[in-house]
Amino acid sequence: MPSDLPINPSAEGLPLVGVTVVEAGHSVAAPFAGAIFAQLGADVVKVEMPGRGDHTRDWGPPYRDGVAVIYQAFNRDKRSIVVDLSDEEERNGLKSYILEEVDVVIQNLRPGVMEKYGLDSETLCTEKPSLIYCNLSAYGQTGPMRNRPGYDPLMQAFGGIMSVTGEEGRAPVRVGTSIVDMGAGMWSVIGVLSALIARSNSGCGSVVDTSLYETAIGWMTPVFGTFMASGDIPKRLGSAAAQIVPYEVFETADGYLMIAAGSDGLFERLSKVLAKAEWAVDEKYATNGARVVNRHLLVPMIAEIVKTKATSYWEDALNAAQVPNAPLQNAKEVTENEQTKALGIIQTIGDQECSLIGLPLSFNGMRPAFRKQPPKLGEDTDRVLKFRSKTSSKK
Repeated sequence: MPSDLPINPSAEGLPLVGVTVVEAGHSVAAPFAGAIFAQLGADVVKVEMPGRGDHTRDWGPPYRDGVAVIYQAFNRDKRSIVVDLSDEEERNGLKSYILEEVDVVIQNLRPGVMEKYGLDSETLCTEKPSLIYCNLSAYGQTGPMRNRPGYDPLMQAFGGIMSVTGEEGRAPVRVGTSIVDMGAGMWSVIGVLSALIARSNSGCGSVVDTSLYETAIGWMTPVFGTFMASGDIPKRLGSAAAQIVPYEVFETADGYLMIAAGSDGLFERLSKVLAKAEWAVDEKYATNGARVVNRHLLVPMIAEIVKTKATSYWEDALNAAQVPNAPLQNAKEVTENEQTKALGIIQTIGDQECSLIGLPLSFNGMRPAFRKQPPKLGEDTDRVLKFRSKTSSKK
Protein backbone atom coordinates (compact mmCIF):
# COMPACT_ATOMS: atom_id res chain seq x y z
CA MET A 1 0.00 0.00 0.00
CA PRO A 2 1.30 3.51 -0.76
CA SER A 3 2.57 5.29 2.33
CA ASP A 4 3.66 8.77 3.36
CA LEU A 5 5.96 7.21 5.97
CA PRO A 6 9.27 5.73 4.75
CA ILE A 7 9.96 2.07 5.46
CA ASN A 8 13.30 0.80 6.68
CA PRO A 9 13.87 -2.40 4.65
CA SER A 10 16.70 -3.76 6.81
CA ALA A 11 17.71 -4.07 10.43
CA GLU A 12 20.48 -1.49 9.95
CA GLY A 13 20.05 1.39 12.34
CA LEU A 14 17.36 -0.28 14.44
CA PRO A 15 17.90 0.04 18.21
CA LEU A 16 18.24 -3.65 19.11
CA VAL A 17 20.65 -4.77 16.39
CA GLY A 18 23.24 -6.98 18.06
CA VAL A 19 20.86 -8.26 20.75
CA THR A 20 20.03 -11.98 20.63
CA VAL A 21 16.74 -13.17 22.11
CA VAL A 22 15.58 -16.73 22.70
CA GLU A 23 11.80 -16.98 22.76
CA ALA A 24 10.69 -20.19 24.46
CA GLY A 25 7.05 -19.41 24.04
CA HIS A 26 3.82 -20.25 22.32
CA SER A 27 0.36 -18.86 21.60
CA VAL A 28 0.29 -15.03 21.80
CA ALA A 29 1.96 -13.38 24.80
CA ALA A 30 5.63 -14.39 24.46
CA PRO A 31 5.49 -14.55 20.63
CA PHE A 32 4.11 -11.00 20.55
CA ALA A 33 6.99 -9.88 22.75
CA GLY A 34 9.37 -11.72 20.43
CA ALA A 35 7.83 -10.04 17.39
CA ILE A 36 8.43 -6.61 18.93
CA PHE A 37 12.05 -7.49 19.69
CA ALA A 38 12.51 -8.79 16.13
CA GLN A 39 11.06 -5.69 14.51
CA LEU A 40 13.30 -3.54 16.68
CA GLY A 41 16.26 -5.32 15.11
CA ALA A 42 17.06 -8.12 17.56
CA ASP A 43 17.93 -11.62 16.36
CA VAL A 44 14.99 -13.60 17.78
CA VAL A 45 15.33 -17.38 17.88
CA LYS A 46 12.00 -19.10 18.50
CA VAL A 47 12.14 -22.46 20.28
CA GLU A 48 9.34 -24.78 19.14
CA MET A 49 8.20 -28.22 20.17
CA PRO A 50 8.70 -31.24 17.90
CA GLY A 51 5.94 -32.16 15.49
CA ARG A 52 3.43 -29.35 15.73
CA GLY A 53 5.49 -26.37 16.81
CA ASP A 54 3.78 -23.31 18.23
CA HIS A 55 0.07 -23.93 18.86
CA THR A 56 -0.87 -20.95 16.71
CA ARG A 57 0.39 -22.67 13.56
CA ASP A 58 -2.94 -24.55 13.70
CA TRP A 59 -5.20 -21.68 14.83
CA GLY A 60 -7.23 -21.25 11.66
CA PRO A 61 -8.68 -20.82 9.20
CA PRO A 62 -7.60 -18.68 7.51
CA TYR A 63 -4.32 -20.28 6.50
CA ARG A 64 -1.58 -19.14 4.14
CA ASP A 65 0.82 -21.72 2.75
CA GLY A 66 -0.61 -24.26 5.20
CA VAL A 67 0.09 -22.12 8.29
CA ALA A 68 -2.50 -20.14 10.23
CA VAL A 69 -2.37 -16.40 9.57
CA ILE A 70 -2.37 -15.68 13.31
CA TYR A 71 0.96 -17.51 13.58
CA GLN A 72 2.36 -15.38 10.79
CA ALA A 73 1.10 -12.21 12.46
CA PHE A 74 3.07 -12.88 15.66
CA ASN A 75 6.19 -14.56 14.28
CA ARG A 76 7.58 -12.52 11.39
CA ASP A 77 11.29 -11.68 11.33
CA LYS A 78 12.24 -14.60 13.61
CA ARG A 79 14.26 -17.78 13.25
CA SER A 80 12.79 -21.14 14.31
CA ILE A 81 14.52 -24.05 15.99
CA VAL A 82 12.93 -27.31 17.11
CA VAL A 83 14.16 -28.67 20.43
CA ASP A 84 12.86 -31.70 22.25
CA LEU A 85 13.41 -30.58 25.84
CA SER A 86 13.08 -34.15 27.08
CA ASP A 87 16.13 -35.11 24.99
CA GLU A 88 19.31 -34.40 26.97
CA GLU A 89 21.49 -33.75 23.92
CA GLU A 90 19.08 -31.28 22.39
CA ARG A 91 18.35 -29.64 25.72
CA ASN A 92 22.06 -29.22 26.42
CA GLY A 93 22.56 -27.80 22.95
CA LEU A 94 19.97 -25.11 23.66
CA LYS A 95 21.49 -24.38 27.06
CA SER A 96 24.99 -24.03 25.60
CA TYR A 97 23.68 -21.68 22.94
CA ILE A 98 22.02 -19.49 25.58
CA LEU A 99 25.12 -19.41 27.78
CA GLU A 100 27.45 -18.64 24.88
CA GLU A 101 25.50 -16.29 22.63
CA VAL A 102 22.18 -15.08 24.03
CA ASP A 103 21.36 -11.79 25.76
CA VAL A 104 17.71 -12.35 26.60
CA VAL A 105 15.43 -15.32 27.27
CA ILE A 106 11.68 -14.88 27.37
CA GLN A 107 9.44 -17.81 28.18
CA ASN A 108 5.74 -18.50 28.80
CA LEU A 109 5.75 -22.30 29.00
CA ARG A 110 3.66 -24.16 31.56
CA PRO A 111 4.71 -23.58 35.18
CA GLY A 112 7.57 -25.91 36.13
CA VAL A 113 8.65 -26.88 32.60
CA MET A 114 11.80 -24.77 32.48
CA GLU A 115 12.72 -25.77 36.05
CA LYS A 116 12.28 -29.44 35.18
CA TYR A 117 14.81 -29.19 32.38
CA GLY A 118 17.32 -26.88 34.07
CA LEU A 119 16.51 -23.95 31.80
CA ASP A 120 14.90 -21.77 34.47
CA SER A 121 15.99 -18.26 35.41
CA GLU A 122 17.77 -19.27 38.61
CA THR A 123 19.90 -21.90 36.87
CA LEU A 124 20.81 -19.92 33.76
CA CYS A 125 21.36 -16.57 35.49
CA THR A 126 23.63 -18.22 38.05
CA GLU A 127 25.77 -19.65 35.25
CA LYS A 128 25.54 -16.46 33.16
CA PRO A 129 25.10 -13.37 35.38
CA SER A 130 24.77 -11.05 32.37
CA LEU A 131 21.69 -12.88 31.10
CA ILE A 132 18.30 -11.14 31.15
CA TYR A 133 15.56 -13.70 31.72
CA CYS A 134 11.87 -12.85 31.46
CA ASN A 135 9.20 -15.11 32.95
CA LEU A 136 5.79 -14.43 31.46
CA SER A 137 3.41 -16.53 33.52
CA ALA A 138 -0.34 -16.77 33.94
CA TYR A 139 -0.90 -15.71 37.55
CA GLY A 140 2.56 -14.51 38.62
CA GLN A 141 5.54 -16.00 40.41
CA THR A 142 4.05 -15.91 43.93
CA GLY A 143 0.71 -16.66 45.57
CA PRO A 144 -1.60 -19.69 45.78
CA MET A 145 -2.37 -19.67 42.04
CA ARG A 146 1.21 -19.31 40.78
CA ASN A 147 1.31 -22.81 39.29
CA ARG A 148 -1.94 -22.60 37.38
CA PRO A 149 -1.92 -22.17 33.59
CA GLY A 150 -4.00 -19.44 32.03
CA TYR A 151 -5.22 -17.85 28.82
CA ASP A 152 -6.34 -14.38 27.78
CA PRO A 153 -10.13 -14.86 28.22
CA LEU A 154 -9.63 -16.39 31.66
CA MET A 155 -7.77 -13.26 32.71
CA GLN A 156 -10.33 -10.96 31.18
CA ALA A 157 -12.86 -12.69 33.44
CA PHE A 158 -10.74 -13.18 36.56
CA GLY A 159 -9.09 -9.77 36.36
CA GLY A 160 -12.40 -7.95 36.15
CA ILE A 161 -12.21 -6.69 32.55
CA MET A 162 -15.37 -8.56 31.56
CA SER A 163 -17.20 -6.99 34.51
CA VAL A 164 -16.98 -3.58 32.83
CA THR A 165 -17.21 -4.71 29.19
CA GLY A 166 -20.53 -4.91 27.38
CA GLU A 167 -23.92 -3.75 28.58
CA GLU A 168 -25.84 -4.23 31.81
CA GLY A 169 -28.53 -6.90 31.57
CA ARG A 170 -26.66 -8.88 28.94
CA ALA A 171 -24.14 -11.71 29.17
CA PRO A 172 -20.51 -10.72 29.82
CA VAL A 173 -18.32 -10.36 26.73
CA ARG A 174 -14.56 -10.37 26.21
CA VAL A 175 -12.66 -7.59 24.51
CA GLY A 176 -12.53 -8.68 20.87
CA THR A 177 -8.74 -8.82 20.63
CA SER A 178 -6.28 -10.62 22.91
CA ILE A 179 -5.65 -7.50 24.95
CA VAL A 180 -4.26 -9.32 28.01
CA ASP A 181 -1.89 -11.57 26.05
CA MET A 182 -0.60 -8.71 23.94
CA GLY A 183 -0.42 -6.38 26.92
CA ALA A 184 1.66 -8.94 28.82
CA GLY A 185 3.95 -9.19 25.81
CA MET A 186 4.38 -5.42 25.86
CA TRP A 187 5.16 -5.42 29.60
CA SER A 188 7.76 -8.10 28.94
CA VAL A 189 9.41 -5.89 26.35
CA ILE A 190 9.31 -2.86 28.66
CA GLY A 191 10.88 -4.89 31.45
CA VAL A 192 13.59 -6.36 29.27
CA LEU A 193 14.48 -3.02 27.68
CA SER A 194 14.79 -1.54 31.17
CA ALA A 195 17.04 -4.43 32.17
CA LEU A 196 19.19 -3.94 29.06
CA ILE A 197 19.72 -0.29 30.00
CA ALA A 198 20.63 -1.29 33.56
CA ARG A 199 23.02 -3.97 32.25
CA SER A 200 24.77 -1.43 30.04
CA ASN A 201 25.74 0.41 33.24
CA SER A 202 26.37 -2.47 35.63
CA GLY A 203 27.21 -5.42 33.39
CA CYS A 204 24.69 -7.51 35.34
CA GLY A 205 21.56 -9.07 33.96
CA SER A 206 18.34 -9.59 35.88
CA VAL A 207 15.17 -11.64 36.10
CA VAL A 208 12.06 -9.89 34.82
CA ASP A 209 8.68 -11.23 35.92
CA THR A 210 5.27 -10.34 34.57
CA SER A 211 2.02 -12.21 34.09
CA LEU A 212 -1.33 -12.21 32.35
CA TYR A 213 -3.14 -11.60 35.64
CA GLU A 214 -1.01 -8.60 36.56
CA THR A 215 -1.56 -7.22 33.07
CA ALA A 216 -5.33 -7.58 33.39
CA ILE A 217 -5.25 -5.80 36.74
CA GLY A 218 -3.02 -3.12 35.24
CA TRP A 219 -5.54 -2.40 32.45
CA MET A 220 -8.13 -1.89 35.19
CA THR A 221 -6.16 0.83 37.00
CA PRO A 222 -8.79 3.60 36.67
CA VAL A 223 -11.67 1.21 37.37
CA PHE A 224 -10.12 -0.12 40.56
CA GLY A 225 -9.09 3.39 41.57
CA THR A 226 -12.72 4.50 41.30
CA PHE A 227 -13.93 1.49 43.28
CA MET A 228 -11.38 1.90 46.05
CA ALA A 229 -12.26 5.58 46.39
CA SER A 230 -16.04 5.20 46.33
CA GLY A 231 -16.81 1.61 47.31
CA ASP A 232 -19.23 1.41 44.37
CA ILE A 233 -18.77 -1.62 42.11
CA PRO A 234 -18.42 -0.30 38.51
CA LYS A 235 -21.06 -1.43 36.04
CA ARG A 236 -20.96 -2.26 32.35
CA LEU A 237 -21.71 0.85 30.28
CA GLY A 238 -21.40 -0.42 26.72
CA SER A 239 -19.29 2.03 24.74
CA ALA A 240 -19.62 4.76 27.38
CA ALA A 241 -17.07 5.98 29.93
CA ALA A 242 -17.89 5.95 33.61
CA GLN A 243 -16.49 9.41 34.41
CA ILE A 244 -17.20 11.40 31.22
CA VAL A 245 -20.55 12.22 29.54
CA PRO A 246 -21.17 12.23 26.62
CA TYR A 247 -18.36 9.88 25.67
CA GLU A 248 -19.85 6.96 23.75
CA VAL A 249 -21.10 5.57 20.45
CA PHE A 250 -24.40 6.86 19.10
CA GLU A 251 -26.45 5.31 16.33
CA THR A 252 -26.89 7.49 13.25
CA ALA A 253 -29.33 7.11 10.37
CA ASP A 254 -26.89 4.80 8.57
CA GLY A 255 -24.29 3.65 11.06
CA TYR A 256 -22.59 4.50 14.35
CA LEU A 257 -20.52 7.46 15.51
CA MET A 258 -18.32 7.82 18.58
CA ILE A 259 -18.70 11.26 20.15
CA ALA A 260 -16.17 12.30 22.79
CA ALA A 261 -17.11 15.58 24.42
CA GLY A 262 -14.47 15.29 27.13
CA SER A 263 -14.77 18.77 28.63
CA ASP A 264 -17.39 21.40 29.38
CA GLY A 265 -16.18 23.49 26.46
CA LEU A 266 -16.54 20.57 24.05
CA PHE A 267 -20.00 19.83 25.41
CA GLU A 268 -21.00 23.44 24.74
CA ARG A 269 -19.88 23.08 21.11
CA LEU A 270 -21.70 19.76 20.80
CA SER A 271 -24.88 21.31 22.19
CA LYS A 272 -24.77 24.01 19.50
CA VAL A 273 -24.26 21.43 16.73
CA LEU A 274 -27.28 19.52 18.06
CA ALA A 275 -29.29 22.79 18.13
CA LYS A 276 -29.59 22.48 21.90
CA ALA A 277 -27.41 25.36 23.09
CA GLU A 278 -29.52 25.65 26.23
CA TRP A 279 -28.08 22.39 27.53
CA ALA A 280 -24.71 24.05 28.13
CA VAL A 281 -26.21 26.44 30.70
CA ASP A 282 -28.66 24.02 32.28
CA GLU A 283 -27.42 23.15 35.77
CA LYS A 284 -28.27 19.49 35.11
CA TYR A 285 -25.75 19.36 32.21
CA ALA A 286 -23.44 22.39 32.44
CA THR A 287 -20.59 20.51 34.15
CA ASN A 288 -19.20 17.05 33.55
CA GLY A 289 -20.02 15.99 37.11
CA ALA A 290 -23.63 17.00 36.58
CA ARG A 291 -23.74 15.20 33.24
CA VAL A 292 -22.40 11.99 34.81
CA VAL A 293 -25.10 12.13 37.50
CA ASN A 294 -27.80 12.86 34.91
CA ARG A 295 -26.53 10.64 32.10
CA HIS A 296 -29.87 8.77 32.15
CA LEU A 297 -31.58 12.01 31.09
CA LEU A 298 -29.02 13.48 28.70
CA VAL A 299 -27.81 10.50 26.69
CA PRO A 300 -31.26 9.43 25.40
CA MET A 301 -31.91 12.97 24.17
CA ILE A 302 -28.59 13.07 22.30
CA ALA A 303 -29.28 9.64 20.85
CA GLU A 304 -32.68 10.70 19.55
CA ILE A 305 -31.19 13.66 17.69
CA VAL A 306 -28.11 11.88 16.30
CA LYS A 307 -30.23 9.08 14.85
CA THR A 308 -32.04 11.50 12.54
CA LYS A 309 -29.11 12.11 10.17
CA ALA A 310 -26.36 10.16 8.43
CA THR A 311 -22.93 9.58 9.89
CA SER A 312 -21.25 11.79 7.29
CA TYR A 313 -23.51 14.72 8.19
CA TRP A 314 -22.54 14.53 11.86
CA GLU A 315 -18.87 14.01 11.03
CA ASP A 316 -18.80 17.17 8.96
CA ALA A 317 -20.75 19.21 11.50
CA LEU A 318 -18.76 18.03 14.51
CA ASN A 319 -15.42 18.40 12.73
CA ALA A 320 -16.35 21.96 11.81
CA ALA A 321 -17.09 22.63 15.48
CA GLN A 322 -13.90 20.82 16.55
CA VAL A 323 -15.78 18.24 18.59
CA PRO A 324 -13.85 14.91 18.65
CA ASN A 325 -15.71 12.13 16.85
CA ALA A 326 -15.05 9.00 14.82
CA PRO A 327 -17.25 6.63 12.83
CA LEU A 328 -17.29 2.97 13.76
CA GLN A 329 -15.16 1.15 11.18
CA ASN A 330 -14.86 -2.56 10.53
CA ALA A 331 -11.63 -4.30 9.52
CA LYS A 332 -12.22 -3.69 5.80
CA GLU A 333 -12.89 0.00 6.33
CA VAL A 334 -9.84 0.46 8.56
CA THR A 335 -7.47 -1.20 6.10
CA GLU A 336 -8.87 0.84 3.20
CA ASN A 337 -8.85 4.15 5.06
CA GLU A 338 -6.56 6.80 3.58
CA GLN A 339 -5.05 7.61 7.00
CA THR A 340 -4.13 3.95 7.48
CA LYS A 341 -2.53 3.87 4.04
CA ALA A 342 -0.60 7.07 4.70
CA LEU A 343 0.92 5.63 7.87
CA GLY A 344 2.18 2.53 6.05
CA ILE A 345 1.43 0.38 9.07
CA ILE A 346 0.04 -2.38 6.82
CA GLN A 347 3.12 -3.99 5.35
CA THR A 348 3.96 -6.82 3.00
CA ILE A 349 6.89 -9.20 3.22
CA GLY A 350 9.11 -9.14 0.15
CA ASP A 351 7.27 -10.05 -3.03
CA GLN A 352 4.83 -12.27 -1.18
CA GLU A 353 1.15 -11.42 -0.95
CA CYS A 354 1.31 -11.47 2.84
CA SER A 355 0.03 -8.30 4.47
CA LEU A 356 0.39 -7.87 8.23
CA ILE A 357 0.29 -5.02 10.73
CA GLY A 358 3.68 -3.46 11.32
CA LEU A 359 5.24 -2.05 14.45
CA PRO A 360 3.33 1.02 15.74
CA LEU A 361 6.65 2.89 16.05
CA SER A 362 8.92 4.86 13.76
CA PHE A 363 12.48 6.06 14.28
CA ASN A 364 13.60 9.35 12.75
CA GLY A 365 10.48 9.29 10.62
CA MET A 366 11.02 5.74 9.37
CA ARG A 367 9.01 2.64 10.31
CA PRO A 368 10.83 -0.72 10.54
CA ALA A 369 9.82 -3.06 7.73
CA PHE A 370 9.31 -6.81 7.75
CA ARG A 371 12.61 -8.40 6.80
CA LYS A 372 11.67 -12.05 6.43
CA GLN A 373 8.73 -14.38 6.29
CA PRO A 374 7.59 -16.13 9.47
CA PRO A 375 9.89 -19.15 9.79
CA LYS A 376 9.05 -22.67 8.77
CA LEU A 377 9.09 -25.07 11.67
CA GLY A 378 12.69 -25.75 12.72
CA GLU A 379 14.25 -24.26 9.60
CA ASP A 380 17.14 -22.75 11.59
CA THR A 381 17.81 -25.59 14.06
CA ASP A 382 21.08 -26.76 12.53
CA ARG A 383 22.47 -23.28 11.92
CA VAL A 384 21.67 -22.03 15.42
CA LEU A 385 22.52 -25.08 17.51
CA LYS A 386 25.29 -26.32 15.23
CA PHE A 387 24.25 -29.95 15.43
CA ARG A 388 21.87 -32.18 13.53
CA SER A 389 19.09 -32.61 16.09
CA LYS A 390 17.12 -35.81 16.28
CA THR A 391 13.96 -33.80 15.90
CA SER A 392 15.00 -32.06 12.70
CA SER A 393 16.18 -35.34 11.17
CA LYS A 394 12.71 -36.80 11.63
CA LYS A 395 10.97 -34.03 9.69
